[in-house]
Amino acid sequence: MKIVLLDAITFGDTDLSGFEQFGEVVVYEKTTPSQTQERISDANVIVTNKVVISKEMMVTCNNLHLICVAATGMNNVDLEAAKELGIAVKNVAGYSTDSVIQHTFSMLFYLVGDSRYYDESVKNGSYSQSGVFTDVSHPFFEIKGKKWGIIGLGEIGRGVAKVASCFGADVTYYSTSGKNSNHNYRQVDLQTLLETNDIISIHAPLNEQTDNLLDYEHLVRCKDGAIVLNLGRGGIINEEAVAKIVDAKEISFGLDVFSKEPLSGDSPLLQVKHKERLYLTPHIAWTSVEARQKLIAGVIENIKEMLF
Repeated sequence: MKIVLLDAITFGDTDLSGFEQFGEVVVYEKTTPSQTQERISDANVIVTNKVVISKEMMVTCNNLHLICVAATGMNNVDLEAAKELGIAVKNVAGYSTDSVIQHTFSMLFYLVGDSRYYDESVKNGSYSQSGVFTDVSHPFFEIKGKKWGIIGLGEIGRGVAKVASCFGADVTYYSTSGKNSNHNYRQVDLQTLLETNDIISIHAPLNEQTDNLLDYEHLVRCKDGAIVLNLGRGGIINEEAVAKIVDAKEISFGLDVFSKEPLSGDSPLLQVKHKERLYLTPHIAWTSVEARQKLIAGVIENIKEMLF
């Protein structure tokens, strides 16, 4: 059996030796669209995180039995074509839940505590020269007693809600599908959630209901001093609107995902004046050491299920 890993760079230093039990393993750190077809032509199993696998590619792969998506979302594979061709497609769900929950709070604390300013003020000598033992020039608030709105109350959203509640936050949520009901938290409409919450976090998938869900007209309704965190998908928030609002209103944003990844060099997000109101991380919420280990273990288990 030949297993081809197309974008192993996304797994970092995670041990991949477990694949060797199945036969020949070919590992590519990165694969461009023009390289994909040649690299998978004689594979029995493909492992891909974000590399797109189209119908045109699959029809040329006579030995292909399984596509392992090393992620939860499978929008990079033509699932209908795979079904027609008798090629199984397996993903891994739930591996990064704890990691994303943790990064949600990491982003929040960075913005709430104005960590960038305070870190720099100590390191550049401003604090040492101030003659004062403390600096209260950039006030921060406590989570206790604040209102926290969650967009997308799936497994990750529920995990964030649980931790937020432990901090003493009053949690409400908006169901992007309109079908999600949870009696532990109060469900509200999108406008109410945006206008009333101090903290808003997004944990929804990108689909017809969420594409460009938060544009300028929506985001400008947020309270002064609010913090908006997107750990769902980039297309849910209009990035031009974010860049405009950051410089016009006292709202802070933490974004781990973007509509185009990696982020384009000419993105309006990189041109904002009030950089202290914008915290950007390169789609890393899912990448804790433990999460990546669980992911690879899940992919290996999917291959075993196919064989045995």
